[in-house]
Formats: sequence, structure tokens, C-alpha cells
Amino acid sequence: MSLATKHTFATYKKNNTIENGDLVVLFLSKENLILIRIQEDQEFCCKFGNYKHADMIGLQYGTKLGSNTGRGFLFLLYPTPELWTLILPHRTQILYIADISLIMSYLDLKPGKVMIESGTGSGSFSHSIARTIAPTGHLYTFEYHQERVAVATKEFEDHGLEGLVTIECRDVCKNGFGLVNKADAVFLDLPAPWEAVASAKQAFRQDKVGKICTFSPCIEQISKTVTALTEQGFVDIQMYECLIRFNEVRILQISTLDEALEMERASEKKRKRAMPRVLRESFKNRLQQEQEQDSGNNTDQDQEDTEGESTVKKTRVNDGDLSQQGSSTPSTVGTPNSRSHADVFIPDDSVEPREYIEPRNATVTRLPVEQRGHTSYLLFATFTPATQQPSLAELNKAAAASSSK
Repeated sequence: MSLATKHTFATYKKNNTIENGDLVVLFLSKENLILIRIQEDQEFCCKFGNYKHADMIGLQYGTKLGSNTGRGFLFLLYPTPELWTLILPHRTQILYIADISLIMSYLDLKPGKVMIESGTGSGSFSHSIARTIAPTGHLYTFEYHQERVAVATKEFEDHGLEGLVTIECRDVCKNGFGLVNKADAVFLDLPAPWEAVASAKQAFRQDKVGKICTFSPCIEQISKTVTALTEQGFVDIQMYECLIRFNEVRILQISTLDEALEMERASEKKRKRAMPRVLRESFKNRLQQEQEQDSGNNTDQDQEDTEGESTVKKTRVNDGDLSQQGSSTPSTVGTPNSRSHADVFIPDDSVEPREYIEPRNATVTRLPVEQRGHTSYLLFATFTPATQQPSLAELNKAAAASSSK
């Protein structure tokens, strides 16, 4: 199967359909991504439930798939170098997208370019390089640690990059790259990159301009590398530090003073009506029981006062007031022990509609309290064949040889 049709990190499938044997990135959350290979007789289990591989076959990449329990879901994503950077097993410190994008831009990487990388490490940058220079370019990557070479070789094969990447176990600081007139760009992620500058100069194509980049965490390393680049005739030497700064986006509601006061009054009314229905019914029942008990006490007291009397006194009241005849009838107005509904506030079931105020929103950003700090310095330089002269190191060596004679 050709590289154009093979399922690989370097290109997308034309039909964008998941098939048996394909790689799929399972996106559960931003912090939880897992790479699996589809096998129809297996299933993926997580806290949300079980997901059978057979159910994923035939779906499109990007599909949102629910679990068998209905309690969660995940997204089926196509594996890319960006996602691989987030989920790869760390064998060394890796490069992240911020540095990767800047390096590839300044090295002018594009399809057909030939690049040299040292060291390979966990393969984070290698995947991005391979995708960028595909389908006709090539990456030569070097790593001095044999076990890392073995693991990285297996990953390149599993991810369909074996036709784009050649990996070799080699200490380039001591033994050089072993390549001459080959590369368009060189990247050095080494403890002592200045020791590999001379070999990198030989590896560049001698008929065109090339770019080199070093990745160093300490400024002392940068200083030594600048000296080596200058001695070897590199020009346009520049250093950058790429810092990540996240901006938190929020939407704030802007209100005038009158609107704020009205909303506060509406909130106060809402709090007064916020008594739960169960408590409201209990309150009504308790009030009714108290009224019945008060009425019974008033009746007993009236019967004692009228014991032995044969007539019932009539009480005249002013016009419009309530007339009471007979003390045997319970009184609800004017007696100290009486209680009416008007004396106690009972929340009503009906809720008055709140006046709607159209909010005016403003989108604002703010920086987080803590930000990621320094990772490494990026040092760039240019190889120009037309202006190449014998390097200072070569001139000094020749001068020393002539003086000794």
C-alpha cells in the first residue's frame, strides 16, 4: 500500500472512515486522551462504561460515541502529531506545539525538504517534521540511547512513518552525522550542541542556503554554540525564547445603577417567596390547629362566665363592625387570643412575574495567576554556500601548522 493511501500520521484517509486495524485517539477530556488500535473483538473500558471496537468500525473520525451505560461519551479523533505530543509516553523532555511551530517556521520546512534531527528523544518533534515534509521529503534522526532508538523505531512503524524517517543510534557529538551534502535543515537538541556544529556544516547541501536550530535550556550553552557557529561561518545568528501565555476569557454583565437596584429588589422578593411548598403546607396546617385550639379555649371561658344566666347579652358595636350574639360562638375579631390570616404572612403559591431586564454583556480577558515559565532557548543560524570561507578554526589550525614549521 502506498504512502498516500496508507493510514498514517502524515496524511489523512480519503474516506475518513474507521476500519479494523486503524489507529484512533479516544478523547475523554482535555487531560485524558488515549491512543488505541481498532480490533473488532476487543473493547475499551473506562469510568463512563464500555465501548466495543466493533461499534467504532464504520464510523467517521470525529464522531461522538456514547457508552453502553448512557452515563458518558467520547470522541473518536484521527491521530495527528499534535495529539501525539499530548499523549506520548515521555522517555525524555519533549518539545511542545509552541516551540515546534516556531522552529518549523524559521527552518522553512515544507514537503520535499530533507532534515537532520539529533536527538530523537520521545519522538514528539519527529512526528511533526515527518508530517510537514511528506510525501517526498525525508528525516534523518539520531539518538545515542539504544533503548530509545528501539522504542522510537517501533512507533514510527506503527504510525506509518517508516518511509519518511530513518533513525540511527549514534553519538553525533563524537562521531558526527556521517552525512555529506544532504540536508536542507538541521535541528540539534543536545547537551553540547556546539560539538556537532562542524559536522552539521558538512551535512548541509553545498548548493543552497540551509537553516540550523539548537534547543538549549541554559544561556551558557547558547553562548558556546554562538561561538561555534561564528567560527564555522554561519550568519544571521538569532536567539528566541518562546513563552506560553494563556488568556482566560470571561463574559461580564454590565448594568446601570438603576438596573442594579431593580435586580436587587427583585432578588429580595424572590427570597421572600422562596419558602419550599412542603414547609408552606406545614405552616398552614399548624396555623389552623392553633386557631381551632384558641376557639375552643374561648368557648370554655364564655360558658363559665354565662353559667346560671338564662338570657344572652347582646353587644352593640358601631356601624360596620361585626355583631356578636351569644358567648357560645367563638370570636375571631377583637379578642386577645384570636388570630387571623391577616396577622401572619403566608407565602402564596402564585409567583409574581419578575420584570425582565435586558443585560448588556462585555467579553473580557485576564491572565492567570501562574504562567508557564522558561523551557529552552531557540538559537537559529543560516548556512550560505556562496559566502563560505575557511572557518576560523581551520584558519587557526593552518596558522599553527605553518608556524610550527
